[in-house]
Amino acid sequence: MRVLIVSQYFWPESFRINDVAKTLVEKGMAVDVLTGQPNYPEGVIFEGYRAGACQQESWDGLNIHRVPMAPRRKRGALNLVFNYLSFVVSASTLGVWMLRGKRYDVILAYGTSPILQAIPALVIGWLKKRKVAIWVQDLWPESLEATGYVRSPRALAMVGVAVKAIYARTDLLLVQSQAFVPRVREMAGGTPVVYYPNSVDPVFSAAAGSPSPPIPVLDSDAFCVVFAGNIGAGQAVETIVDAATLLRGRPDIQFVVVGQGSRQQWMGEEATRRGLTNLHLPGRFSVELMPGLMQKASALLVTLTDQPIFAATIPNKIQAYMASGRPIIACLNGEGARVVAEAGAGLAVPAENAPALADAVLRLAVMTAGELAELGASGQRYFKAHFDHDMLTEQLAGHLRTLAESS
Repeated sequence: MRVLIVSQYFWPESFRINDVAKTLVEKGMAVDVLTGQPNYPEGVIFEGYRAGACQQESWDGLNIHRVPMAPRRKRGALNLVFNYLSFVVSASTLGVWMLRGKRYDVILAYGTSPILQAIPALVIGWLKKRKVAIWVQDLWPESLEATGYVRSPRALAMVGVAVKAIYARTDLLLVQSQAFVPRVREMAGGTPVVYYPNSVDPVFSAAAGSPSPPIPVLDSDAFCVVFAGNIGAGQAVETIVDAATLLRGRPDIQFVVVGQGSRQQWMGEEATRRGLTNLHLPGRFSVELMPGLMQKASALLVTLTDQPIFAATIPNKIQAYMASGRPIIACLNGEGARVVAEAGAGLAVPAENAPALADAVLRLAVMTAGELAELGASGQRYFKAHFDHDMLTEQLAGHLRTLAESS
């Protein structure tokens, strides 16, 4: 079976769809990818690529077709708008030209924000008379409102109309959270909606001793709480700073925030202003080093803001944390908290509640090594039963085959 994946983001950028595409090839499928020029997260086009170029390359058995795209650049909503729209326009026009004469059995759109990037998949599906599935990663327009990018009710309503049109013209909607199902179904018209969660690369189950970045505090005797990922407005990092402030009298407890994002500079400035020697921001590291880093953590932290949209989301880092076998502190509401609690993988506390977060850290810090190990093992067992990469990729292959056969 020949599959076309349409995704604004793809290798060498680090996104879940990379591993999924590779595994589909390993399962005997022929996979092409239509994507843009890599520039996430720095906002600068990667070395060896050009913003204005149409390029083709191969990677691990995949044929990758790249269209011109404006880079995200460092800051600014306008730069993001140009980035998003340039991919939609280029992929819907030049992408169609690059794929001329190619035959596919089914098309899969990787539906990260913005969902508008599914438009090229629909255009190509219409031209080639093939069915299209979208793997929905974020709820729109709710995500726009929650992150503050769009506040106008009229603009949000217009986005809602566009999302309904996209969903209605799709043949199958796969959603990453059980809580997404009713909302997407409400907007989907007659399009089928199926729960299909994220997983992570099996390397996140790596054993202790895997390569890790040079972060001295992780090699100390301190109880280290590690947050790994985007440091943005949606992650409620203010709660981490406040919890570190509450615990600054405990030098045996340290917070390590790994990653980058729009709130990273603020965190650093605030840590300096408050004199927080227990809060470390070492920056971003390659994905190859993350499994080893997680293995050195005493506990792994996930935080989100107190917004209805985020209560419906399962952050992908939860799957990575579970796979690593380390205890989890989930400072969030809804589905993510439910999964951590149901798995017995750690402690869940309300979103944006710094005293509750500090208390959870103290509760884990007094546990024995055996008790902490059992929390991590419970998370790994849950991951294997619900989020295993091979199991889920086989499910996806089944969905795509069924869709192709119904054409």
